[in-house]
Amino acid sequence: MKTAYYHLPGLFEFYPLYRLFLPLYRQHREWFYDWCRIGSIYGAPQNCIWGGGRVSWGDADPRQVLELLGEYGISARLTFSNSLLEPWHLEDPRCNELCRLFSRSGTQNGVIVHSELLTDYLRRCYPRLYLVSSTTKVLTEFCQLQQELERQEFRYVVPDFRLNRDLARLDALPGYQKDKVEFLCNECCWFGCKDRRRCYETVSRQNLGQDCPDHRCAAPGGEEGYRFSKAMENPGFIGVEQIRDTLLPMGFSNFKIEGRGLGSALVLEFLLYYLTKPEYQLHVRENIYLDTMLDLF
Repeated sequence: MKTAYYHLPGLFEFYPLYRLFLPLYRQHREWFYDWCRIGSIYGAPQNCIWGGGRVSWGDADPRQVLELLGEYGISARLTFSNSLLEPWHLEDPRCNELCRLFSRSGTQNGVIVHSELLTDYLRRCYPRLYLVSSTTKVLTEFCQLQQELERQEFRYVVPDFRLNRDLARLDALPGYQKDKVEFLCNECCWFGCKDRRRCYETVSRQNLGQDCPDHRCAAPGGEEGYRFSKAMENPGFIGVEQIRDTLLPMGFSNFKIEGRGLGSALVLEFLLYYLTKPEYQLHVRENIYLDTMLDLF
């Protein structure tokens, strides 16, 4: 059976949580499923105009972030999935400095991208950074996914979560394409949402510093915000059993967990559910909760 590689949220946003969790993950491997590993942690610091997906509030020092992940051999990904970039935005000194820093790291790091302009720029200027095609492209048609998987510039492609249940066509993909598919597992967005692209475009404008109101979600129950229990009821949800018993045997191995805009307590629940054996979840909670330096909410 293949190994499941999880791509976790909050590279800068939840640095204090990972600083506590990763030593537990190394020292107590018997607490965690032996069929999964941490493939990467993704995110973006605050005030990055290339940012997308969420307006980031992460303030961890990039050098400390890279030092932590390098110690554990985990890839770091910059979430630069802004869809509305113009040529002059490519000159941004902050984002370029982050790319230079991440490309010099001993561990190979990556960038999650949406903009074709930025994709071409990163390939030219930072060839050591691998690229991930962002779910913010909202690739809801299976033929769109197949076309994206054929693009040589992307190591991974994150489909829209509504393709998660198209198991027959997913299973028919050739092996080299299965290796590139990175499923978004725990999306809470309404399965019938028609405004997902517009929502992401609003975030892109806000990251560019444009004065625009927040996107107002009109989906049923949208005013409740993210709830893991609600995500588990989503038709596109991918749980532990489906990963282990269905998708891994099919030949898929990459699974993305969303949550950059949430709190540390909820992200900890994702780590417990997806990586931790049930009988040891309390052990992990106790070790995390007893550290009074961590603000879980």
